[in-house]
Amino acid sequence: MTDTPRFFDEMHNAGGAPRPPYDTYCSWFGSEDLRDLRKKSTDAEQFFRRTGITFNVYGQAEADERLIPFDIVPRIISAREWARLTRGIEQRVRAINAFLHDIYHRQEILRAGRVPVELIAKNDAFLPQMIGMAPPGNVYTHIVGVDLVRTGEDDFYVLEDNARTPSGVSYMLENRETMLQMFPELFTRVKVQPVSDYPRDLRRSLAASAPPNCSPDCTVAVLTPGIHNSAYFEHAFLADQMGVELVEGHDIRITGGKVQMRTTQGYKPIDVLYRRVDDDFLDPLNFRPDSMLGVPGIMDVYRAGGITIANAPGTGIADDKAIYSYMPDIVEFYTGEKAILQNVPTWRCSEPDALAYVLDHLSELVVKEVHGSGGYGMLVGPAASKKELAAFRAKLMSKPGNYIAQPTLALSTVPILTKAGLAPRHVDLRPFVLVAPDKISITPGGLTRVAIKKGSLVVNSSQGGGTKDTWVLEE
Repeated sequence: MTDTPRFFDEMHNAGGAPRPPYDTYCSWFGSEDLRDLRKKSTDAEQFFRRTGITFNVYGQAEADERLIPFDIVPRIISAREWARLTRGIEQRVRAINAFLHDIYHRQEILRAGRVPVELIAKNDAFLPQMIGMAPPGNVYTHIVGVDLVRTGEDDFYVLEDNARTPSGVSYMLENRETMLQMFPELFTRVKVQPVSDYPRDLRRSLAASAPPNCSPDCTVAVLTPGIHNSAYFEHAFLADQMGVELVEGHDIRITGGKVQMRTTQGYKPIDVLYRRVDDDFLDPLNFRPDSMLGVPGIMDVYRAGGITIANAPGTGIADDKAIYSYMPDIVEFYTGEKAILQNVPTWRCSEPDALAYVLDHLSELVVKEVHGSGGYGMLVGPAASKKELAAFRAKLMSKPGNYIAQPTLALSTVPILTKAGLAPRHVDLRPFVLVAPDKISITPGGLTRVAIKKGSLVVNSSQGGGTKDTWVLEE
């Protein structure tokens, strides 16, 4: 008798036969020559290199610009599976927006004791400048990325929420474009929902969130920190795809109570600014006075209703991993429903009993900084050395409130193409959500990140992970 696989294989069932979403793909793959597929894989890499699809790695000057590995075996999700996921994602995003409005206004959830007051009051991501401020249309998170992991046939969990400035959508779009070029015949056999409408939908969604007194043509612009930012390719890509201007702080000034950008025809008012600059650097008059990336006084125009900033300042508190641990309560508080998508079980190290448990089981757990992102500042206990465990233990004991811990999940696998053929690797999924005052839209699929290294559970590109095209099948 063979042992049951520890990880859920998304492509094959326990008997080795293709699962229904992969039936047609597996039939096609079986008829292909492995050498031809490997050549296609090399061609795809060259395409990404020519297009300039790279990202920067901070703190590693010798390799500051890298190509994210791309795997040509798609991840396939059935229409039924996707329908359930979208219901859960929409419910969660609505709750996040309601939570943000509440904590900057009446703070009912704090009065009800469902979230501890100190978790907000002592949180660097909470902006006092936003108290009493309602963004146009009451939309705080115009663009959201919800990171999901799968552990079984019907078992999906939210790993974290990205409500500040979620990145990666350019890779979702370029991954699909590459697959369409490499395997056009495959898309005639497998009916996949398109993702190419995302830039147009983003433009429409942002325009729908414009302030009431905006200009008739509603001018949208993308604010980037500049070419040295790790996601600069994406900033330029999205501005180009939406047909809007890409601007830096020095391109903008405030005149007559309006935020205006420099153009070849002189200065032009901006109605909606899709900013990819962090809160701290957004306005040197209101936040960090040494910032060279933002626009002096933009918060004053924003508070006066003269511009929409997407995502709204202060949304980063919804990314906080300690707040994440309360998301089931937050969803229930604002929607009156149980959360459709569950959280990963989480220990808050700020609580003495939880800290004691985490310290006793450090080698079994994943420990994360509450404000961390990109896989930095994280301990994967089962993969850590004794020296790494000891060093992290000291950090944890000195500042326990900075950390949460979670079990090491048995993440599902999807095969990647290797020299020897198909080999399973762990994946997660970041669907992208657009929020307008009257509509929430979720692009079918999202960015599948894959741990290229055998046995690794870390999928972040900054830590060596790659990406895949994500196919959501039509009904």
